[in-house]
Amino acid sequence: MANERKQTNMSHSRMHFSGKKEKPRDVKKTLKRILSYTKEYKVRLVIIFLAVIVYAIAGVAGTYMLKPLINNYIVPFIGESNADLSGFFFLLLMMAAIYLTGVGAILVSTRLMVGISTGTLLKIRLDLFAAMEKLPLKYHDNHTQGELMSRYTNDIDALRDMISQGIIQLINTSLTVVSIFLVMLFLSPILTAIIVVMLFVMIQTIKFIGKRGRSYFVKQQKAFGELNGYIEEIVEGQKVVKVFCYEQHSKNNFDEHNQNLRKAAAGAHTFANILMPVIGNLSYINYAITAAVGGMMVVFGRLDIGTIGAYLQYTRSFSQPLTQASSIFNSVLSALAGAERIFAVIDENPENDQGDVTLVNAEFNEAGQIEESAVRTGFWAWKQNKADGELSLTPLRGDVRFVDATFSYDGKNKVLNNIDLYAKPGQKIALVGSTGAGKTTITNLLTRFYDLDQGQILYDGINIKRIKKDDLRHSLAMVLQDTHLFTGTVLENIRYGKLTATDDEVIAAACRANADFFISHLPNGYQTVITADGANLSQGQRQLLAIARAAVADPPVLILDEATSSIDTRTESLIEKGMNELMLGRTVFVIAHRLSTVRNADAIIVLENGQIIERGNHNELLAKQTRYFQLYTGMFELT
Repeated sequence: MANERKQTNMSHSRMHFSGKKEKPRDVKKTLKRILSYTKEYKVRLVIIFLAVIVYAIAGVAGTYMLKPLINNYIVPFIGESNADLSGFFFLLLMMAAIYLTGVGAILVSTRLMVGISTGTLLKIRLDLFAAMEKLPLKYHDNHTQGELMSRYTNDIDALRDMISQGIIQLINTSLTVVSIFLVMLFLSPILTAIIVVMLFVMIQTIKFIGKRGRSYFVKQQKAFGELNGYIEEIVEGQKVVKVFCYEQHSKNNFDEHNQNLRKAAAGAHTFANILMPVIGNLSYINYAITAAVGGMMVVFGRLDIGTIGAYLQYTRSFSQPLTQASSIFNSVLSALAGAERIFAVIDENPENDQGDVTLVNAEFNEAGQIEESAVRTGFWAWKQNKADGELSLTPLRGDVRFVDATFSYDGKNKVLNNIDLYAKPGQKIALVGSTGAGKTTITNLLTRFYDLDQGQILYDGINIKRIKKDDLRHSLAMVLQDTHLFTGTVLENIRYGKLTATDDEVIAAACRANADFFISHLPNGYQTVITADGANLSQGQRQLLAIARAAVADPPVLILDEATSSIDTRTESLIEKGMNELMLGRTVFVIAHRLSTVRNADAIIVLENGQIIERGNHNELLAKQTRYFQLYTGMFELT
């Protein structure tokens, strides 16, 4: 289907891949928002926090045992052959018990954190999918499927690593550093001063390297999305690629996207990978300085050997958390960049819907008045509030009118320009004209995929902006040129038009569309499973299923956008009777380039450059011998 909306979307797509840089976002705000998803796990988080405290204290206490071991047993026993080692072994057992307690605590915290992370990601995915379902069609037009899919794959995976491992490591690191620092300060304030100086150097180094690495991680996540989008687009269009020998050009484009990802990933991982070795070497320098100064203090009698032994171990333990922090910096940056992209989708403005008019089942009571019905009657009415607050029911007849309608996709180039169009109940209206004339735009506005810039659309005398979008779309059914089938049985795909339809109703709809014959010859009939968007069906068969889907919906208004363009002449003749029955008594909008299919339309609207230049039935327009005559006789090409 060639239409003006796709032409506009192509320009948006080119703009998107222009390589515009993303600015870094608010890290604190993103972290706070991630944590907001863990509110229901408060008890578990408290247990995890206590377990991590036990683990940190166990590590500090176990190391402190070195002091009495050295001072009370190892040093006094030097040179003795019959020393009593019972106390020595008792202290060793105490150390083992302390360390085992710490191991048990960290196992408990890790196991609980797995449950929290999976539950948190479940809610984030639900919010992401719910937000995506509420996004306006314009958003999907301006973003590739691969970009949206990368939110569910790359970004969620990065977030999973941070929540399941990063949070525990960050808490453990903080508690360990604080507790070790306090014990070190107690053991030797002088040596601790050296540690503080080196700690300042390490922190500044982390900030310096991390600041430069984060922007690359944002670029990397964006490049992932663009690459995925391009791959999906090319894989889906392989037939077109091969027919037009586009392979080399697609390879060149892929190489460009791949190079962008390589550059971003190289920058991100360069800074991330040098961070740990740099911090590690600084910790060795710190250890060497502490050992030298501490040794001199032992020589001059300012410290005992047990204290310096424990202190040096604390020095290693103090540096280790910082080294661990640098090692998880990679995943944290990646997760934050991914989370920002996820929340950006969730925070997108949803499709605007301020309607208060609803569609209800209706019936006539004994007095001949319309009233709402609790069961499906096949007769519908618009339920709305009057100015005096009372409810009124307006029969759904299918009267559609465009009044002074003007619209543009980009706010600049008008696709429709002050058009007036009407379709009386039960009329078949055909829209013809050159590509880009505004035919498909009219149907997009009627379904409120887009809203008018000015003017109004009246549906049974009601401005469609007052009608709730779900109710509006329940009153319509569309058959598009590009049929989309879902993974599932043939029965389920037809039932998509009306989820409450029984099997008999589905089969009856298929018969009306003359799809029953080919369906009954499928391997499992109506239970045949369709995969890969119906790749095992012909284009005509897929189109018949789409028509059957519209038939089971049984709406008062039908929109057929090139509905029979993919069906051969024989198949078209088979469904003509069923289509005529389906259209009987309904308001129908037909867009067709094959003008022979619209000869029996009640009114044919000829569009050109967003304006209506002719209206009339087939014979009336032929008699004028103007643009429609030229189109019909082939004197003027539709394209």
